[in-house]
Formats: sequence, C-alpha cells, structure tokens
Amino acid sequence: MAADRRGKVETLALRRRLLSNSCRLFYPEDPIKIVRGQGQYLYDEQGAEYLDCINNVAHVGHCHPLVVQAAHEQNQVLNTNSRYLHDNIVDYAQRLSETLPEKLSVFYFLNSGAYHGHLSSLIDISPYKFRDLDGQKEWVHVAPLPDTYRGLYQEDHPDPAGAYANEVKRVVSSVQEKGRKIAAFFVESLPSVAGQIIPPAGFFQEVAEHIHGAGGVFVADEIQVGFGRVGKHFWAFQLQGEDFVPDIVTMGKSIGNGHPVACVATTQAVARAFEATGVEYFNTFGGSPVSCAVGLAVLDVLEKEQLQAHAASVGSYLMELLEEQKAKHPIIGDVRGTGLFIGVDLIKDEATRTPATEEANYVVSRLKDYYILLSTDGPGRNVLKFKPPMCFSVDNAQHVVAKMDAILTGEGVGSKEQLTMSVEPACSQDIGRSRVLARSLPGGAGTGSWWGGGGGGALGPRPALTSQTS
Repeated sequence: MAADRRGKVETLALRRRLLSNSCRLFYPEDPIKIVRGQGQYLYDEQGAEYLDCINNVAHVGHCHPLVVQAAHEQNQVLNTNSRYLHDNIVDYAQRLSETLPEKLSVFYFLNSGAYHGHLSSLIDISPYKFRDLDGQKEWVHVAPLPDTYRGLYQEDHPDPAGAYANEVKRVVSSVQEKGRKIAAFFVESLPSVAGQIIPPAGFFQEVAEHIHGAGGVFVADEIQVGFGRVGKHFWAFQLQGEDFVPDIVTMGKSIGNGHPVACVATTQAVARAFEATGVEYFNTFGGSPVSCAVGLAVLDVLEKEQLQAHAASVGSYLMELLEEQKAKHPIIGDVRGTGLFIGVDLIKDEATRTPATEEANYVVSRLKDYYILLSTDGPGRNVLKFKPPMCFSVDNAQHVVAKMDAILTGEGVGSKEQLTMSVEPACSQDIGRSRVLARSLPGGAGTGSWWGGGGGGALGPRPALTSQTS
C-alpha cells in the first residue's frame, strides 16, 4: 500500500522511465492515478470519485464483494493448472453451456483473449494492427462493415442485411476464383472499435450460409458485448435471431470481472477436427481453480442481481435521453445501441456525416472535468462509447447526459465556446468499409493458430475472413 501514497507526478515519472511509450494511458495530457474501484466508480489518489462509463471489463462492478470473496477463498485452498481433475472447471463449463445454444458444447479456457496484434498470426488477420505494419497479406480478405449509418448500404436501403451479406459472398467468390478455400470468418457480434455498430438483423445468417458453403467456419467475438450486456439476450449474436448459431464463440474481459480468464466455445465437429491434428491444447493459467471460481461468481452475480434485465432497462432509458440530445444538438448525428452498449456518433455536417473528431475529443476531455470517464471509438474517433459496468444506474444516466448537454450548449466547466457543426469535405479515411479476413491454413480450416481466442474488438472497423490454398 506504500505505493498508493506516492504522488501522481512521481508515479508518472517512474512509468515514463520504466515502461514503453507503446503502453499508452487514458488522458495522456493529464493522466488520472486510480487507486481504488467500487461498483461503477473509480477513485484517484486524492479520493476524487469518477463515474466509469466505459469499463466493460469490470462487468458486474469494480471489486464486487462476491467475486473478490470467491477468488480469495479458492486461493487459500488450491490454484494449479487444469491437468488435474477439479470440479471448478467442469462446473464452470456446465454453467456456460447453459447460457449458449446446445450446439456450442465444447470449451477451451485461456488466461487472456489472445488479443489481436500480440501474436504475428493475429496481427495478420487484424486490420486494426496490420494497416500500420506490413499491410494486408494475400490470404486476408476484407469485406464491408455492416454499418447502416455511414457504410455502403445505409438506413434507407430496403435490405441492408442482404446487401452486406452479398458483399461477403462477392469476397468469397473472388477468393475461390484464385484457387483458394475459405478457412474462417471473424467478426465481433457488435463491432465496437468500428464505432458501436449494430449489424442489421439477418446479416449473420446469410453470411454463415456463404461461409459454410465455401467450407469455412463462423467465429463470433463476444469479448466486449457478451454476458448480458445487450439486455435482450445473454449473447450479442442472439440479436440476429434464434436460427443463427456461430461455430466458434470467443469470450473474455467481462468473463472474469477483471481477473485474467477467457474462453473459446465451439461445436463437437470443430473440436473433433482440432483433436484429429494430434496437437495438444494447453494453457498454464487457463481454467485454473481460482479462475473458474471467479467465473462462476460472475455468473452468480449476473443472475442474483438480474443485471441482464437491468442493462435492458437502464440502457433503454439512456438511449431515450441521448435521443433527446440528438434532437437538440445537430452535432449528434446518430445514437445507436442496445442494452449498455451504446454509441453517440458526432458529425460536422448532416449531409456528409463527416466525423467530428476534435469535437468528440473535446467532449470527452470536458466530461473528465465533471469526473465522468468516457472515451471515443470508430475509425474517425468521433463516436462516444458507452460500455459501463452493468450496475450503471438510471441516476448515472441522468447525470452523464445532463453534463453532456451542458458541454454541448457551451455551459460546461471551463468551456470557451459552444460546439457547433461546420461544413467540411468528407473524411478521406476509409471509414465505410469493414473487414473480412482470410488466411491460408496449410492443413485445412481446422488447424490454424486462431485457436487462441478473440481480441475483443481489435479486429478494427471490419469483420474478417481467412482463406487457404487448395
């Protein structure tokens, strides 16, 4: 605890000396030193309380006592790897299976989401990363993001799901014409880094048909949006309809409420194909007794505190408040979301929908002055993203929106002028495209290194396909 008494300036100086600059901070111009968390609040070294609107890792609330207790009690008894029999891992797998479609019945536990970009194989299928490095490999293929606000097919299109799915079909056909096979399609169930995108209903079903027809598997990344966050369902992919079931689901972050645990759920058919390669799957920390105790506690809290229903109710109310702000402030171009996964798209011009990047950064900075933590996302960094702990309340929603309103009308703390829209040329960034990645897997679609799990949004503003040579 002695380190907590160190001043922020000294801590920052030590960080700059000892950590790489690639390890970035929130609010780099004036970082916050956080020493404690509770529920939906974080506290700095001076005791100031910040409302956390973006931390989807502390899913059921920072330092939830039941989760902390579960970890503490199991730590006092045993924590070892999963090569020994232990009830926690099978109990946890059983509990997870009860939340998923029956087809998803085999589980691989990890200690991390194998974040896209931390392995060369994952950099290769992550436009979010490879665009700044070696570029796109020949076995990676990119398809349009199903964005009905700023994408190729927008809200006035009669069948956006079909139109976007046909773009995936076009990519698949192009791959096949080159003598390659489709290995896998990777996509966040609700693309987050892309700017809190809600794919049109039916899109996944049609894409899965094209992918399966080409011999590939459908991978749904639930790392940021699973575990009841969307309110209506436990998993975000279920928003597409009961007739859609992915072949692989990746989960992390919220799964352990901050404890490093993640999981891949898949079908018997995919698991058997992997087993047939003879390659052993092992993860030193994945599925440990403590990790599984924590995971079980998170599921218990979600159920006991009815947080999925809470997310639906509070999220709906927050959306209503934000829609009222949209009617009042022309800088708000779109409000989209479900449950406690909401994006507010700020624009410079209604006709071009040019991202209001600077204005979004200004809003986030001014909210910090009100002790509210929010951040931006999307290729234009203009989308205010709401992904708070699930205990985020109606009062919290009212408070945040009131402060946003004050800032947007020029009455915020220290603001010098009212934020207004200006007409500028459309952004030259490629913000209307999504990504389909395809990779060559020498032994077939079931043998690739993508078994590490999802990256929680790091695919960037596009879903992804992978291909293999014939």
